[in-house]
Amino acid sequence: MKGKQVSALSLFWLFLKIGSTAFGGFMALISVVETAVVQRRRWLRHEDMLDGISLASMLPGPVAVNVVAFVGYRLRGPWGACVTAFAVTLPSFILIVSLTAVYFKWGQVPAVSKLFMGFIPAVTAVIVNTAWGMSQKAIATLRETFIMFAAALLLLTVGGFYITVSVILGAAVLGWLMFRGRKPPSGRTPEPVAGGEAPREKGPPKMSALAAAPVVVAPLAGLQAGVLSKLFFTFAGMSVMLFGGGYVFVPLIQEIVVAGEGWVTQQEFVDAIAMGQITPGPILISAAFIGYKVAGLAGAAVSTVGIFGPPVVIMLLATHALERIKRSPAIKACLRGVRPAVIGMIFAAAVVIGSSASTDGAHFWPSALIFAAAIVALMRFRVDVVWIIPTAGLFGVLLY
Repeated sequence: MKGKQVSALSLFWLFLKIGSTAFGGFMALISVVETAVVQRRRWLRHEDMLDGISLASMLPGPVAVNVVAFVGYRLRGPWGACVTAFAVTLPSFILIVSLTAVYFKWGQVPAVSKLFMGFIPAVTAVIVNTAWGMSQKAIATLRETFIMFAAALLLLTVGGFYITVSVILGAAVLGWLMFRGRKPPSGRTPEPVAGGEAPREKGPPKMSALAAAPVVVAPLAGLQAGVLSKLFFTFAGMSVMLFGGGYVFVPLIQEIVVAGEGWVTQQEFVDAIAMGQITPGPILISAAFIGYKVAGLAGAAVSTVGIFGPPVVIMLLATHALERIKRSPAIKACLRGVRPAVIGMIFAAAVVIGSSASTDGAHFWPSALIFAAAIVALMRFRVDVVWIIPTAGLFGVLLY
Protein backbone atom coordinates (compact mmCIF):
# COMPACT_ATOMS: atom_id res chain seq x y z
CA MET A 1 0.00 0.00 0.00
CA LYS A 2 1.33 3.37 -0.89
CA GLY A 3 0.14 6.87 -0.30
CA LYS A 4 0.97 10.13 1.35
CA GLN A 5 2.35 9.48 4.79
CA VAL A 6 0.24 10.76 7.68
CA SER A 7 1.98 13.60 9.52
CA ALA A 8 2.88 13.28 13.18
CA LEU A 9 0.91 16.46 13.92
CA SER A 10 -2.23 15.01 12.29
CA LEU A 11 -1.87 11.87 14.37
CA PHE A 12 -1.36 13.89 17.54
CA TRP A 13 -4.45 16.06 17.11
CA LEU A 14 -6.65 13.14 16.05
CA PHE A 15 -5.71 10.97 19.01
CA LEU A 16 -5.80 13.90 21.42
CA LYS A 17 -9.42 14.43 20.36
CA ILE A 18 -10.16 10.72 20.67
CA GLY A 19 -8.54 10.59 24.09
CA SER A 20 -10.71 13.50 25.23
CA THR A 21 -14.04 11.91 24.35
CA ALA A 22 -13.74 8.10 24.36
CA PHE A 23 -15.47 7.38 27.67
CA GLY A 24 -16.69 3.89 28.46
CA GLY A 25 -13.70 1.56 28.69
CA PHE A 26 -11.16 0.01 26.37
CA MET A 27 -13.57 -1.32 23.74
CA ALA A 28 -15.23 2.09 23.44
CA LEU A 29 -11.83 3.66 22.77
CA ILE A 30 -10.99 1.00 20.19
CA SER A 31 -14.36 1.57 18.51
CA VAL A 32 -13.72 5.31 18.24
CA VAL A 33 -10.26 4.65 16.77
CA GLU A 34 -11.75 2.23 14.23
CA THR A 35 -14.33 4.80 13.15
CA ALA A 36 -11.79 7.62 12.84
CA VAL A 37 -8.87 5.77 11.26
CA VAL A 38 -10.57 3.11 9.13
CA GLN A 39 -14.08 4.26 8.25
CA ARG A 40 -13.57 8.01 7.93
CA ARG A 41 -9.96 8.51 6.88
CA ARG A 42 -9.22 5.07 5.38
CA TRP A 43 -5.66 5.14 6.70
CA LEU A 44 -5.84 1.44 7.56
CA ARG A 45 -8.06 -1.51 6.66
CA HIS A 46 -10.58 -3.25 8.89
CA GLU A 47 -8.35 -6.32 8.69
CA ASP A 48 -5.43 -4.33 10.08
CA MET A 49 -7.46 -3.18 13.09
CA LEU A 50 -8.66 -6.71 13.80
CA ASP A 51 -5.07 -7.97 13.68
CA GLY A 52 -4.04 -5.26 16.13
CA ILE A 53 -6.88 -6.05 18.54
CA SER A 54 -6.16 -9.78 18.50
CA LEU A 55 -2.45 -9.18 19.11
CA ALA A 56 -3.07 -6.68 21.91
CA SER A 57 -5.49 -9.09 23.62
CA MET A 58 -2.70 -11.65 24.08
CA LEU A 59 0.01 -9.26 25.30
CA PRO A 60 0.46 -7.50 28.67
CA GLY A 61 -0.79 -3.99 29.27
CA PRO A 62 -3.97 -2.02 28.57
CA VAL A 63 -5.48 -3.35 25.34
CA ALA A 64 -6.75 0.02 24.10
CA VAL A 65 -3.42 1.84 24.44
CA ASN A 66 -1.63 -1.10 22.82
CA VAL A 67 -4.03 -0.95 19.86
CA VAL A 68 -3.47 2.80 19.58
CA ALA A 69 0.30 2.19 19.53
CA PHE A 70 -0.23 -0.47 16.84
CA VAL A 71 -2.09 2.06 14.69
CA GLY A 72 0.60 4.68 15.17
CA TYR A 73 3.33 2.19 14.29
CA ARG A 74 1.54 1.12 11.12
CA LEU A 75 1.23 4.74 10.00
CA ARG A 76 4.56 6.28 11.05
CA GLY A 77 6.68 3.60 12.64
CA PRO A 78 7.95 3.80 16.27
CA TRP A 79 7.68 7.60 16.34
CA GLY A 80 4.03 7.39 15.29
CA ALA A 81 3.40 4.86 18.06
CA CYS A 82 4.89 7.22 20.65
CA VAL A 83 2.82 10.13 19.34
CA THR A 84 -0.50 8.27 19.32
CA ALA A 85 0.01 6.60 22.73
CA PHE A 86 1.02 9.94 24.30
CA ALA A 87 -1.83 11.90 22.72
CA VAL A 88 -4.56 9.41 23.64
CA THR A 89 -3.52 9.25 27.32
CA LEU A 90 -2.77 12.96 27.78
CA PRO A 91 -6.40 14.13 28.34
CA SER A 92 -7.02 11.43 30.96
CA PHE A 93 -3.72 12.27 32.63
CA ILE A 94 -4.60 15.97 32.85
CA LEU A 95 -8.10 15.17 34.15
CA ILE A 96 -7.01 12.73 36.83
CA VAL A 97 -4.17 14.99 38.02
CA SER A 98 -6.67 17.86 38.31
CA LEU A 99 -9.16 15.68 40.20
CA THR A 100 -6.38 14.39 42.43
CA ALA A 101 -5.27 17.91 43.31
CA VAL A 102 -8.89 18.75 44.21
CA TYR A 103 -9.20 15.51 46.16
CA PHE A 104 -6.17 16.11 48.35
CA LYS A 105 -7.17 19.72 48.96
CA TRP A 106 -10.88 19.29 49.71
CA GLY A 107 -11.20 15.55 50.26
CA GLN A 108 -13.84 14.80 47.63
CA VAL A 109 -14.43 14.36 43.90
CA PRO A 110 -17.19 16.33 42.12
CA ALA A 111 -20.36 14.29 41.56
CA VAL A 112 -20.67 13.24 37.93
CA SER A 113 -22.89 10.16 38.20
CA LYS A 114 -25.72 11.36 35.95
CA LEU A 115 -23.28 12.44 33.28
CA PHE A 116 -21.80 8.97 33.13
CA MET A 117 -25.20 7.29 33.24
CA GLY A 118 -25.80 8.94 29.87
CA PHE A 119 -22.47 7.74 28.50
CA ILE A 120 -23.19 4.02 28.86
CA PRO A 121 -26.03 3.55 26.30
CA ALA A 122 -24.19 5.80 23.84
CA VAL A 123 -20.96 3.81 24.27
CA THR A 124 -22.96 0.63 23.67
CA ALA A 125 -24.26 2.10 20.41
CA VAL A 126 -20.73 3.09 19.34
CA ILE A 127 -19.45 -0.46 19.90
CA VAL A 128 -22.42 -2.06 18.11
CA ASN A 129 -21.90 0.26 15.14
CA THR A 130 -18.19 -0.58 14.99
CA ALA A 131 -18.73 -4.33 15.22
CA TRP A 132 -21.42 -4.16 12.53
CA GLY A 133 -19.17 -2.20 10.18
CA MET A 134 -16.31 -4.63 10.72
CA SER A 135 -18.55 -7.63 10.10
CA GLN A 136 -19.62 -6.24 6.73
CA LYS A 137 -15.97 -6.19 5.65
CA ALA A 138 -14.50 -9.26 7.32
CA ILE A 139 -17.30 -11.86 7.29
CA ALA A 140 -18.45 -13.34 3.99
CA THR A 141 -19.08 -17.05 4.63
CA LEU A 142 -21.05 -19.22 7.04
CA ARG A 143 -17.80 -20.50 8.52
CA GLU A 144 -16.71 -17.03 9.52
CA THR A 145 -20.20 -16.31 10.86
CA PHE A 146 -19.98 -19.46 13.01
CA ILE A 147 -16.62 -18.38 14.44
CA MET A 148 -18.03 -14.92 15.25
CA PHE A 149 -21.08 -16.27 17.11
CA ALA A 150 -19.05 -18.95 18.93
CA ALA A 151 -16.56 -16.34 20.16
CA ALA A 152 -19.32 -14.00 21.37
CA LEU A 153 -21.10 -16.87 23.16
CA LEU A 154 -17.95 -18.02 24.95
CA LEU A 155 -17.11 -14.49 26.09
CA LEU A 156 -20.65 -13.89 27.37
CA THR A 157 -21.12 -17.25 29.13
CA VAL A 158 -17.61 -17.88 30.51
CA GLY A 159 -15.46 -14.80 30.02
CA GLY A 160 -12.10 -14.02 31.55
CA PHE A 161 -8.58 -13.56 30.21
CA TYR A 162 -7.86 -17.24 29.62
CA ILE A 163 -11.06 -17.67 27.63
CA THR A 164 -10.14 -14.58 25.57
CA VAL A 165 -6.73 -16.01 24.70
CA SER A 166 -8.24 -19.47 24.09
CA VAL A 167 -10.82 -17.98 21.72
CA ILE A 168 -8.12 -16.22 19.69
CA LEU A 169 -5.84 -19.26 19.55
CA GLY A 170 -8.77 -21.58 18.79
CA ALA A 171 -9.98 -19.28 16.04
CA ALA A 172 -6.48 -19.26 14.54
CA VAL A 173 -6.48 -23.08 14.46
CA LEU A 174 -9.96 -23.13 12.91
CA GLY A 175 -8.83 -20.57 10.34
CA TRP A 176 -5.87 -22.76 9.40
CA LEU A 177 -8.09 -25.84 9.09
CA MET A 178 -10.92 -24.10 7.21
CA PHE A 179 -9.19 -21.57 4.99
CA ARG A 180 -5.72 -22.82 4.13
CA GLY A 181 -5.34 -22.98 0.37
CA ARG A 182 -8.53 -20.93 -0.13
CA LYS A 183 -8.64 -17.44 -1.58
CA PRO A 184 -10.78 -14.78 0.11
CA PRO A 185 -14.26 -14.41 -1.45
CA SER A 186 -14.71 -11.77 -4.11
CA GLY A 187 -15.25 -8.30 -2.69
CA ARG A 188 -12.78 -8.94 0.12
CA THR A 189 -9.84 -7.31 -1.64
CA PRO A 190 -8.31 -4.73 0.71
CA GLU A 191 -9.48 -1.23 -0.05
CA PRO A 192 -6.96 1.45 -0.96
CA VAL A 193 -5.50 3.41 1.92
CA ALA A 194 -5.28 7.16 1.68
CA GLY A 195 -2.79 7.68 4.45
CA GLY A 196 -0.27 5.03 3.56
CA GLU A 197 1.70 3.10 6.17
CA ALA A 198 5.05 3.20 7.85
CA PRO A 199 8.06 2.20 5.76
CA ARG A 200 9.30 -1.32 6.32
CA GLU A 201 12.23 -1.52 8.68
CA LYS A 202 15.11 -3.97 8.41
CA GLY A 203 15.38 -4.51 12.13
CA PRO A 204 13.28 -4.25 15.29
CA PRO A 205 11.72 -0.82 15.93
CA LYS A 206 13.89 1.61 17.82
CA MET A 207 12.47 2.52 21.22
CA SER A 208 14.87 5.30 22.19
CA ALA A 209 12.05 7.83 22.64
CA LEU A 210 10.16 5.63 25.08
CA ALA A 211 13.30 4.54 26.90
CA ALA A 212 14.34 8.16 27.44
CA ALA A 213 10.92 9.29 28.70
CA PRO A 214 11.60 8.82 32.45
CA VAL A 215 14.88 10.75 32.12
CA VAL A 216 13.04 13.66 30.50
CA VAL A 217 10.21 13.64 33.03
CA ALA A 218 12.31 13.23 36.19
CA PRO A 219 13.56 16.83 36.56
CA LEU A 220 10.06 18.34 36.29
CA ALA A 221 9.68 19.06 39.99
CA GLY A 222 13.29 18.90 41.11
CA LEU A 223 12.66 15.84 43.26
CA GLN A 224 15.08 13.12 44.28
CA ALA A 225 15.86 10.76 41.42
CA GLY A 226 15.55 7.81 43.79
CA VAL A 227 11.86 8.43 44.51
CA LEU A 228 10.96 8.87 40.86
CA SER A 229 13.05 5.86 39.81
CA LYS A 230 11.30 3.69 42.37
CA LEU A 231 7.90 4.83 41.13
CA PHE A 232 8.83 4.17 37.53
CA PHE A 233 10.32 0.71 38.05
CA THR A 234 7.53 -0.37 40.39
CA PHE A 235 4.81 0.46 37.88
CA ALA A 236 6.88 -0.77 34.92
CA GLY A 237 7.39 -4.11 36.67
CA MET A 238 3.68 -4.47 37.35
CA SER A 239 2.74 -3.46 33.79
CA VAL A 240 4.47 -6.45 32.19
CA MET A 241 2.50 -8.78 34.46
CA LEU A 242 -0.84 -7.28 33.45
CA PHE A 243 -2.80 -9.75 31.36
CA GLY A 244 -6.55 -9.58 30.93
CA GLY A 245 -7.40 -5.90 31.36
CA GLY A 246 -7.19 -3.22 33.99
CA TYR A 247 -9.70 -4.75 36.44
CA VAL A 248 -7.60 -7.92 36.71
CA PHE A 249 -4.71 -5.66 37.68
CA VAL A 250 -6.49 -3.96 40.59
CA PRO A 251 -5.68 -6.60 43.29
CA LEU A 252 -1.99 -6.64 42.32
CA ILE A 253 -1.54 -2.88 42.39
CA GLN A 254 -3.49 -2.70 45.65
CA GLU A 255 -1.19 -5.22 47.33
CA ILE A 256 1.94 -3.38 46.23
CA VAL A 257 1.03 0.29 46.69
CA VAL A 258 -1.14 -0.07 49.82
CA ALA A 259 0.19 -3.02 51.80
CA GLY A 260 3.70 -3.14 50.38
CA GLU A 261 4.90 0.42 49.86
CA GLY A 262 2.29 2.28 51.91
CA TRP A 263 2.11 5.01 49.27
CA VAL A 264 -1.67 5.43 49.67
CA THR A 265 -4.28 4.31 52.19
CA GLN A 266 -6.95 1.76 51.38
CA GLN A 267 -9.58 4.49 51.03
CA GLU A 268 -7.32 6.59 48.83
CA PHE A 269 -6.70 3.56 46.61
CA VAL A 270 -10.46 2.97 46.21
CA ASP A 271 -10.93 6.63 45.32
CA ALA A 272 -8.05 6.41 42.81
CA ILE A 273 -9.76 3.52 41.01
CA ALA A 274 -13.04 5.47 40.99
CA MET A 275 -11.30 8.45 39.39
CA GLY A 276 -9.74 6.18 36.78
CA GLN A 277 -13.22 4.99 35.86
CA ILE A 278 -14.57 8.48 35.23
CA THR A 279 -11.79 9.51 32.85
CA PRO A 280 -12.01 8.83 29.10
CA GLY A 281 -8.83 6.71 29.23
CA PRO A 282 -7.92 3.29 30.65
CA ILE A 283 -8.53 2.60 34.31
CA LEU A 284 -4.77 2.20 34.76
CA ILE A 285 -4.45 5.99 34.56
CA SER A 286 -5.14 5.65 38.30
CA ALA A 287 -1.38 5.17 38.59
CA ALA A 288 -1.09 8.96 38.15
CA PHE A 289 -3.11 9.46 41.36
CA ILE A 290 -0.66 7.33 43.32
CA GLY A 291 2.38 8.98 41.75
CA TYR A 292 0.95 12.42 42.52
CA LYS A 293 0.47 11.49 46.18
CA VAL A 294 4.10 10.33 46.43
CA ALA A 295 5.97 12.94 44.36
CA GLY A 296 3.60 15.52 42.93
CA LEU A 297 3.31 16.20 39.21
CA ALA A 298 6.62 14.54 38.35
CA GLY A 299 5.56 11.43 40.28
CA ALA A 300 2.27 11.32 38.39
CA ALA A 301 4.09 11.62 35.04
CA VAL A 302 6.71 8.98 35.86
CA SER A 303 4.10 6.52 37.15
CA THR A 304 2.03 6.98 34.00
CA VAL A 305 5.02 6.34 31.74
CA GLY A 306 5.88 3.28 33.83
CA ILE A 307 2.43 1.71 33.60
CA PHE A 308 1.95 2.31 29.85
CA GLY A 309 5.47 2.40 28.38
CA PRO A 310 6.79 -1.20 28.68
CA PRO A 311 3.60 -2.84 27.27
CA VAL A 312 3.77 -0.45 24.30
CA VAL A 313 7.36 -1.53 23.64
CA ILE A 314 6.34 -5.20 23.74
CA MET A 315 3.38 -4.47 21.47
CA LEU A 316 5.56 -2.80 18.85
CA LEU A 317 8.11 -5.61 18.85
CA ALA A 318 5.26 -8.10 18.36
CA THR A 319 3.76 -5.93 15.62
CA HIS A 320 7.09 -5.83 13.82
CA ALA A 321 7.28 -9.64 13.98
CA LEU A 322 3.68 -10.00 12.78
CA GLU A 323 4.32 -7.75 9.79
CA ARG A 324 7.21 -10.01 8.76
CA ILE A 325 5.33 -13.31 8.98
CA LYS A 326 1.76 -12.42 7.98
CA ARG A 327 2.58 -12.83 4.25
CA SER A 328 2.75 -16.59 4.84
CA PRO A 329 -0.32 -18.43 3.43
CA ALA A 330 -0.66 -20.36 6.70
CA ILE A 331 -0.63 -17.15 8.76
CA LYS A 332 -3.15 -15.57 6.39
CA ALA A 333 -5.48 -18.53 6.95
CA CYS A 334 -5.06 -18.26 10.74
CA LEU A 335 -5.79 -14.52 10.66
CA ARG A 336 -8.89 -15.14 8.56
CA GLY A 337 -10.16 -17.25 11.44
CA VAL A 338 -9.11 -14.80 14.15
CA ARG A 339 -10.77 -11.74 12.62
CA PRO A 340 -14.41 -12.93 12.93
CA ALA A 341 -13.61 -14.10 16.47
CA VAL A 342 -12.47 -10.59 17.37
CA ILE A 343 -15.70 -9.18 15.90
CA GLY A 344 -17.65 -11.61 18.08
CA MET A 345 -15.68 -10.38 21.09
CA ILE A 346 -16.59 -6.79 20.24
CA PHE A 347 -20.30 -7.68 20.00
CA ALA A 348 -19.97 -9.42 23.38
CA ALA A 349 -18.41 -6.26 24.84
CA ALA A 350 -21.41 -4.27 23.62
CA VAL A 351 -23.76 -6.65 25.45
CA VAL A 352 -21.76 -6.48 28.67
CA ILE A 353 -21.52 -2.69 28.64
CA GLY A 354 -25.15 -2.30 27.61
CA SER A 355 -26.28 -4.51 30.50
CA SER A 356 -24.67 -2.07 32.94
CA ALA A 357 -26.85 0.82 31.73
CA SER A 358 -29.52 2.12 34.10
CA THR A 359 -32.70 0.33 33.01
CA ASP A 360 -34.53 0.07 36.32
CA GLY A 361 -37.91 1.77 36.64
CA ALA A 362 -37.97 5.28 35.22
CA HIS A 363 -34.42 4.94 33.88
CA PHE A 364 -35.31 2.41 31.15
CA TRP A 365 -36.77 4.84 28.64
CA PRO A 366 -34.01 7.48 28.90
CA SER A 367 -31.39 4.74 28.35
CA ALA A 368 -33.32 3.28 25.42
CA LEU A 369 -33.80 6.74 23.91
CA ILE A 370 -30.10 7.63 24.17
CA PHE A 371 -29.08 4.27 22.67
CA ALA A 372 -31.55 4.55 19.77
CA ALA A 373 -30.61 8.17 19.03
CA ALA A 374 -26.92 7.29 19.05
CA ILE A 375 -27.42 4.33 16.69
CA VAL A 376 -29.41 6.44 14.24
CA ALA A 377 -26.87 9.27 14.38
CA LEU A 378 -23.99 6.85 13.74
CA MET A 379 -25.50 4.59 11.10
CA ARG A 380 -27.87 6.92 9.27
CA PHE A 381 -26.25 10.35 9.55
CA ARG A 382 -22.60 9.32 10.06
CA VAL A 383 -22.17 11.74 12.97
CA ASP A 384 -18.63 11.76 14.35
CA VAL A 385 -18.29 9.76 17.57
CA VAL A 386 -16.58 12.65 19.33
CA TRP A 387 -19.96 14.44 19.33
CA ILE A 388 -22.06 11.40 20.25
CA ILE A 389 -20.69 10.55 23.69
CA PRO A 390 -20.45 14.08 25.20
CA THR A 391 -23.95 14.84 23.92
CA ALA A 392 -25.24 11.64 25.52
CA GLY A 393 -23.69 12.72 28.81
CA LEU A 394 -25.54 16.02 28.70
CA PHE A 395 -28.81 14.19 27.98
CA GLY A 396 -28.02 11.94 30.93
CA VAL A 397 -27.90 14.98 33.21
CA LEU A 398 -31.27 16.17 31.84
CA LEU A 399 -33.15 12.85 31.66
CA TYR A 400 -32.04 10.81 34.69
